[in-house]
Amino acid sequence: MYVLVTGGSGYIGSHTCVQLIDAGYTPIILDNLHNSKVSVLERINTLTGKTPLFYEGDIRDRVLLDKIFSEHHIHSVIHFAGWKAVGESVAKPLAYYDNNVSGTLVLVEAMRAAGVKNLIFSSSATVYGDQPKTPYVEDFPTGNPSSPYGRSKLMVEQILEDVQRAEPEWSITLLRYFNPVGAHPSGLMGEDPQGVPNNLMPFIAQVAVGRRESVAVFGNDYPTPDGTGVRDYIHVVDLADGHIAAMKTLHNKAGVHIYNLGAGFGQSVLEVIEAFSKACGKPVNYKFAPRREGDLPAYWADPTKAEKELNWKVTRTLEDMANDTWLWQSKNPQGYPD
Repeated sequence: MYVLVTGGSGYIGSHTCVQLIDAGYTPIILDNLHNSKVSVLERINTLTGKTPLFYEGDIRDRVLLDKIFSEHHIHSVIHFAGWKAVGESVAKPLAYYDNNVSGTLVLVEAMRAAGVKNLIFSSSATVYGDQPKTPYVEDFPTGNPSSPYGRSKLMVEQILEDVQRAEPEWSITLLRYFNPVGAHPSGLMGEDPQGVPNNLMPFIAQVAVGRRESVAVFGNDYPTPDGTGVRDYIHVVDLADGHIAAMKTLHNKAGVHIYNLGAGFGQSVLEVIEAFSKACGKPVNYKFAPRREGDLPAYWADPTKAEKELNWKVTRTLEDMANDTWLWQSKNPQGYPD
């Protein structure tokens, strides 16, 4: 079964391609390499014995999309392609809305023209905004995300819900991720941000490997056990497996299907740093810094619905996340080769 994976050479997309192949699917990757490298394809081949068919291009390129859909009998689309840096989105809102929202419109129009109506969308817990209580449950009303990145995810969710309402035969799955971290346990694949990392774990890893001096911990006066922010961290392979579970359960099942993908509990920034220090065998330098505007003290997922309906739940611990990230970073200190 052919699955088009937009953004498939990126961090989450590439790990999902490995799990797709292991599950018997045939992924086809479309990626413009904005935040990834084509050399990841060699790593996918090493792990699976297969190299996914790769198209270098943009989801906003309708001609290319029509070509891909005409050349392959694609059953489903997993849509990862999107920019994801919160801070950058504040500085470049038009670019984020163009890529994340307009790009999805072009993709969905091409899918409809090709008669492909199974879509899994890479959404985010940011769509909940600032909720009055935690854990976050899927039937909470969506909030007001604090950044153009978050608003772009919410806009796409709303657009896809409108499409499904107008054309009820569509199967639309919205997977709301919490904080994906970790790497493939082989050490062959991991997160390789281009430029300064925007997320905690890759920044910690680059400090540990000597590429950066210290980690900035934004805020140590939150109403949490150690004063630092608490988040729900999920191993990237568990997250990838969540997409496989959704594919198996929901393909051709009409409707809008919304699931949280998270561990169901929170861990603090200092706990993550401590876990990584143990993994690499040395203390990771960090410094406290003022809170960042828009950061919440603590939130995590209620993953009960995914466990009941998709038969999915996390199996990997924070220790696994730290160990696997360190193995990846220590074996690949500069990330993937160019």
